[in-house]
Amino acid sequence: MELIVLVGALVFFLAIGVPVAFSLLAASMAAFFVLDIPMLVVFQRMAAGVSVFTLMAIPFFIFAGDLMYRSGIAERLVKVAEAALGRSRGGLGQVTVGASAMFGAVSGSAIASASAMGSTLVPLMEKKGYDSDYAVNVTVTSAIVGLLIPPSHNMIIYSAASGIGVSIGDMFLAGIVPGILTAALLMFVAWRVAVKRGYEKGSFPGMRAFLMAAVIAIPGLMAAIIIMGGILSGIFTATESSAIAVIYTIIIGTFVYRSLGWDLFIKAATQSVKITAMVLMIIGAATAFSYALAILEVPTQLANLITTAVDNPIIILLLINVILLLLGTFMDMSPLIVIMTPILLPVVQKIGVDPVHFGIIMMLNLGIGLVTPPVGSVLFVGAAVGKIPVERAVKTIWPFYGALLFALMVITFVPAVSLALPNAFK
Repeated sequence: MELIVLVGALVFFLAIGVPVAFSLLAASMAAFFVLDIPMLVVFQRMAAGVSVFTLMAIPFFIFAGDLMYRSGIAERLVKVAEAALGRSRGGLGQVTVGASAMFGAVSGSAIASASAMGSTLVPLMEKKGYDSDYAVNVTVTSAIVGLLIPPSHNMIIYSAASGIGVSIGDMFLAGIVPGILTAALLMFVAWRVAVKRGYEKGSFPGMRAFLMAAVIAIPGLMAAIIIMGGILSGIFTATESSAIAVIYTIIIGTFVYRSLGWDLFIKAATQSVKITAMVLMIIGAATAFSYALAILEVPTQLANLITTAVDNPIIILLLINVILLLLGTFMDMSPLIVIMTPILLPVVQKIGVDPVHFGIIMMLNLGIGLVTPPVGSVLFVGAAVGKIPVERAVKTIWPFYGALLFALMVITFVPAVSLALPNAFK
């Protein structure tokens, strides 16, 4: 009865359009009322959920990503990608994927990537004769690469939600090869669709122009090298690296590129505060919801049900992927990580799946949900930037979905793709 109240209240509030954080909070309060647990416990669990030291990295990485976008780092990355990839048929589509991968390496935010790449490349693609739906589809799906290539604040949320201290450094390393794989598959699909639609070939600007663009972009790309190098060498922790990323971005934007003024700094700070408040509110509410699930012993019962009903690890992983893909279509990524990690991690550990490997599976799986209606926040951002209805984008996005799903299957069933780098550094 209590579980029906908990899940039923959540579905009801989401169905009538209540924001995810408040839906989770209201469902938790309804369940606690039925369980005769004081309402004060709900807010105690919310406070405990956001009072995790590793989560300190989230506002800093969000702030650093916004500063990078406003200081022009995204535009310089686009120029490098265009010089390197723009010569092939439909080259600007591949440029978008390449630039998103590079921007993901310094921002770690899918929405920031969709905004930055979309505002820069969608108008350029339309000017070159590309269809608007193609431009939007490439932009939103390539933004998912930023969830895999470090740093990614969603990996930090997963580490905190795991409850077993999954190494953030290992998660960052584990996302590199899957990120490159996903980007390569999206590039291939962008090329195939461009060939089918008959888009023109680009031209190579020459080695000198390419080297100039690369040299100019190096200061921005150094942010990712400093973050990963510092973590792996033990100079600073993942949390400390987020603050260093902010300081480094301010220095580069102000004194090297000379494009980050006081007005842009204030805008970046204001936007980052809004996003951080939203993310932490969702995490807090999801923590209270997860606590209610734990009281009702849902994780244990679900783990026993799955492992008893199915003994084939392949079927179990397929089933978990289907569950996450379905949930991702109507709930945002952060609350799903907080809610589903304590439920599913024990299940996959029983069949021998490494927690770091499962974390990467979750990143890509739930990332696909960000470009899938009806919630699909990244899809909505891309459609808004491209000024087309979401329905028009979804009609032709299927080849790109295919690339993402193929990458998900490879990452799921070939653990070495995720674990090779963490194991090598160990």
